[in-house]
Amino acid sequence: MRVEQVDWVEIPAGTLRRGTPVEEVAEVARRYADTGVPVEWYMKEAPRTEVHVPAFRIARTPVTVGQWAPFAAATGRVVPRAPADHPVTGVTWEAATAYCRWLGERLGGLGVRLPTEDEWERAARGDDDREFLWGEEYRTGLANLVDLGIGTTTPVGSFPEGAGPFGVLDMAGNADEWTSTRYAPYPGAPAEVPATEDWAFDPHITRGGAFRHDRDLARCARRHGAYERDLAAIGVGFRLAAPAAR
Repeated sequence: MRVEQVDWVEIPAGTLRRGTPVEEVAEVARRYADTGVPVEWYMKEAPRTEVHVPAFRIARTPVTVGQWAPFAAATGRVVPRAPADHPVTGVTWEAATAYCRWLGERLGGLGVRLPTEDEWERAARGDDDREFLWGEEYRTGLANLVDLGIGTTTPVGSFPEGAGPFGVLDMAGNADEWTSTRYAPYPGAPAEVPATEDWAFDPHITRGGAFRHDRDLARCARRHGAYERDLAAIGVGFRLAAPAAR
């Protein structure tokens, strides 16, 4: 794979208004009550904290089946039966990190990796505390979520109007995305937030939601995880990050 085949987006250093103020969590749960998500799940987003995030690069779209295929062939892994321009899903966290190392070596030692949870939210939110990538209100048709009724992945970049403030695509819906961050409560979190999520298949945070998820997963602040063993069925994929260009 050549360097130019990764469409990097430069994310400048800046302040992330991470998470959700604790006093607003109950209202968030009420706003999305029709999804059946309990208030406790939103409490993991609290408290709101301003976090400095250094500059970095992130791929404009998730890793596709076509990009995954050479790595799978070289390492004996499975290539999903999906079109080459769809996001690869069913990928474990370990396999995603192995792909990053493999690609980094092919790109001359570039430090390719998974984004941290803070980097992911910084790319999604930009310099403000927007609810969704595109603004404050959810709009059907800007992301491949369950409300579209497609029931599977779509080609990456299919929803350009759903881009985030830096132009990153598919950060809501299509494929739920691994981050490099293990789940833990945010510092200063309410006491009822669990210290671990023992029910999760993997301890790492995912972000953005997949084609099977509801609009609450499209929120920039929403913390998620791989809660089922069948990672293909729940649509878990990943996108790349790397150090900022010099």
